[in-house]
Amino acid sequence: MKLNNNTWQHLFLITGMLFCFACNEDKPSEIKVETPVVTKNPFKFYKDIEVKPGLNFEVVSWGKGVDSIGGYQILMSDSVNKNYKSQAVERLGIITDAWNMDLDNDGNPEIYVQLLNKKNVADLNVFEFSGGDFNKINFPSLNTNQKKGYAGNDKFFIKNGDLLRSFPVEDSADSTKKISKTYQYSLRGNTFSSIELKDK
Repeated sequence: MKLNNNTWQHLFLITGMLFCFACNEDKPSEIKVETPVVTKNPFKFYKDIEVKPGLNFEVVSWGKGVDSIGGYQILMSDSVNKNYKSQAVERLGIITDAWNMDLDNDGNPEIYVQLLNKKNVADLNVFEFSGGDFNKINFPSLNTNQKKGYAGNDKFFIKNGDLLRSFPVEDSADSTKKISKTYQYSLRGNTFSSIELKDK
């Protein structure tokens, strides 16, 4: 069978086109895996405190530079009633813990924010949420009698629903020994009072 010129031309044309397509076939593109940017947590302290389902308080601390200076905020989210409030506070000290109590049993939650001052001295900031707003309650400093032998290293803790604070002091009978003082705090009318608990 004889092929005419047109048939040869068509065959060459088709072969050339196939060759062009084969040469121009896209190579698979390289997949570039980008290294994720790790950002440092901007908050020095964060804690979410659930008082009851739908009612949360978040304590968020921030500040650049010296750890013991900055601010913190208490964010209240009442998703049931669609109510949201916040309280901004300046801080001197490092926040070590935060919790909720209702020490005066009035039905209004109190948010306790524990700070560490001067490396080993603890303090509390207390805010009661009532009437749709935050009310600061002054937590008392140690009085002269309580400060005898005091050198810090306080520990705040809750036992049987009571707020307690303990710290070591020198034994007055033997200066080489340390004994522990423990105070129990009560709250009435937005005022704190304390009694010393004696070892039984």
